[in-house]
Amino acid sequence: MSNMADRIVVPGSRDVRAILDGPDAARALVVACPPHPQMGGSRTDSRLVAVADALAAHSIATLRFDYGPWDEGRGEVSDAVSACQWARERYDRVGLFGYSFGGGVATLAASEALPDALSVVAPVSTLGDRDVASAMADYSGPVQVLYGERDDTVDSQSVVVAAREHGATVRAISGDHFFVGQRDRVGESVGTWLATTL
Repeated sequence: MSNMADRIVVPGSRDVRAILDGPDAARALVVACPPHPQMGGSRTDSRLVAVADALAAHSIATLRFDYGPWDEGRGEVSDAVSACQWARERYDRVGLFGYSFGGGVATLAASEALPDALSVVAPVSTLGDRDVASAMADYSGPVQVLYGERDDTVDSQSVVVAAREHGATVRAISGDHFFVGQRDRVGESVGTWLATTL
């Protein structure tokens, strides 16, 4: 297994830069949406890296991207859709993953991007004026939701309830929003589920 670590410019109307990593011969790829860019969220977020590492062990590539200029969530959702379109042209199967703000972005993007699987960790319940929980019903593919039992940063409960109604795989992790000390556990949970689903 080799690590690509290629730098990618995602085609579209916004300036979206990404890193492609994982095995060269991968037939599946997961697009990874970072947390809030105005709070330091980027493609180098430790939870995104942990998921990418876990996916690489399953021979799946990951596209970790940075959002274009801040656009109250709307442009960020279109960035995720553009990244999925880029992936769809190159890979047989495409998954979509997001953490925190990125979980909201991924959920809202899923109905348009139509990934083969959607996994979100500690997702926000609203993104600007858009309700993330109601968007769960707009996507018909398989869904995984992980959340921290002691999360006092983001309220994911409405998304968790909607996900259960959707028939999603929902799992609580004994931790806070940042999953301190549990990065690898989160990465393995997401990576294994996506590898099995994709």
